[in-house]
Amino acid sequence: MGHWAERNIIEAIAGRQRRTPSDLIQGIGDDCAVVRKAGGLVDLWTTDALVEGVHFDPAWHPPYLLGRKAANVNISDIGAMGGRPRFALLALGLSGTTSDDFAGKLMDGFLAALVEHDMVLIGGDTVYSGERLMLSVTVCGEMAENEVCYRSGAQVGDLIWVSGFLGNAACGLELYRCGKDKEDRYSSLYCAHLDPQPQVRLGRLLAARGGVHAMMDISDGLATDLAHICKASGVGAVIVADDVPLADEFLHAAAMLRIPPVQLALQGGEDYQLVFTAPESSSQSIRIIAREAGASAICLGRIVAGQSVLLYQNGKSQDITFQGYEHRF
Repeated sequence: MGHWAERNIIEAIAGRQRRTPSDLIQGIGDDCAVVRKAGGLVDLWTTDALVEGVHFDPAWHPPYLLGRKAANVNISDIGAMGGRPRFALLALGLSGTTSDDFAGKLMDGFLAALVEHDMVLIGGDTVYSGERLMLSVTVCGEMAENEVCYRSGAQVGDLIWVSGFLGNAACGLELYRCGKDKEDRYSSLYCAHLDPQPQVRLGRLLAARGGVHAMMDISDGLATDLAHICKASGVGAVIVADDVPLADEFLHAAAMLRIPPVQLALQGGEDYQLVFTAPESSSQSIRIIAREAGASAICLGRIVAGQSVLLYQNGKSQDITFQGYEHRF
């Protein structure tokens, strides 16, 4: 296929789409598709796949947590629009080496994640997938049409917020890859990689009353996901390195791994925190909402004129636009 980046393929596919039904509010290009229905409500649709050897390694990813992760990375997209997740579809590709016990625990984890969000598995498919296990999940959510948070609403002057520490999941993955996976002090980093927690409650409250202009979840690193917001909104962004929220255990592990911590935090993937923009006048309400949701809200930058994501560190400016994790084909 050549050395294509994932976003180039998505743009090429979107360019071939010719039909736009009247009830389709948002198609390709956001965390979810948005479809209008009766009563001022919309359906939110999202889908994502996890492939063995690409997105997870069963050598260290327990099947129960893998099932949870497959559900939660999709549920996170619903939360990123401000919606309530409701239904799930699962296409499960089983390899020739997948045992009944592994498959059973995987489904236990998947269904447990759905129960936590009052969701129901309504169908799917099971197939033989050759040498690699694969999970493809589709989730449907619901919300009021006038509350949907898109990527495309960021405005010059907005503050940029995130909902928690960055880089923990990427650091956890590096610890597993290096065989440093049995130290208690890094337990939160292992957990961030194995069992991400979607910020659904925070997303719903922000959409309903937070004055948020744009929002999405951080799956490919802030450097890339904030760039998606900037591209969709026709703006630029400035991030202040000293304001990037980094956990103490993350800083210790990054030093041990000899990886620059801010680089790992902004370019590593799978945080599944929210990144959102809002006018400065909304700052107090955002902090109140975050406390109510049991989450955090950390301001680390501002939306500016332009089209690049810039990192200010040690008195210097660096362009980090789309420098997070990106699938290559």
